[in-house]
Amino acid sequence: MRIALLADIHGNLLGLNAVLAELESEPVDRIICLGDVAVGPQATETLERLKGLGGPVLMGNWDAWFLNGFPQLPDDLGRKLVEIGAWWADQLEPEHRQYMRTFEQMLEIDLGAETALAAFHGSPRSFDEGIYATTPDAEVEQMLDGVEAPLLVCGHTHFQLLRRVGESLLVNPGSVGLAFRRDGDVMRIAPWAEYGLLTVDTDRLAVEFRRTVFDVAALAKTMLSSGMPHAEWWTGLWTMRQAAPVVPAG
Repeated sequence: MRIALLADIHGNLLGLNAVLAELESEPVDRIICLGDVAVGPQATETLERLKGLGGPVLMGNWDAWFLNGFPQLPDDLGRKLVEIGAWWADQLEPEHRQYMRTFEQMLEIDLGAETALAAFHGSPRSFDEGIYATTPDAEVEQMLDGVEAPLLVCGHTHFQLLRRVGESLLVNPGSVGLAFRRDGDVMRIAPWAEYGLLTVDTDRLAVEFRRTVFDVAALAKTMLSSGMPHAEWWTGLWTMRQAAPVVPAG
């Protein structure tokens, strides 16, 4: 069985289409989306494209905020993000919100070959929690809230991650639409779309991390012409330099 893992698309249809184009050349049995789908400059188009794929989608924190209202974040960064998110949320039609209400809190799949998968956005107990390479084991165990599976799959952090947690393997495929990268002390948005591939059969388990390029300049143009608040600031966070098409991992 071959499973594509997509996470944190964030309304980036160009990034999503680039990933799906690659998957057409090497078909998968299943596509799982790990949440945070719509919050971005092409929110409605991304939801419609994802719905057409027919695969399961996990509920992300931004997805829940779109449906239930945005929190009051105290700092200037949080205020800007909430204002941008609220503007994007206003673009949704009732049918988009109805589809988002089908997103799942957690997904468990029997993959055969004595392997099972448990998928969630941040952690099983909260889509707001992030599991990083530096998160202490004891904290991760608390976040897992008793969930056990040979494969644990999550998103939320926008960083690709492969980590052993007890007897389980935890995989974060990174972000399709908003991959983070550090530029010194400044957090930037990388000019590529990230995703993951799982291959499970009776003889092996393989985890691949992928990157693929898309037209970042076209996305920036869409953001700047959309009327969204803080468009110039948001666009300025993106790294326009293109990356290599594919980076193999593990």
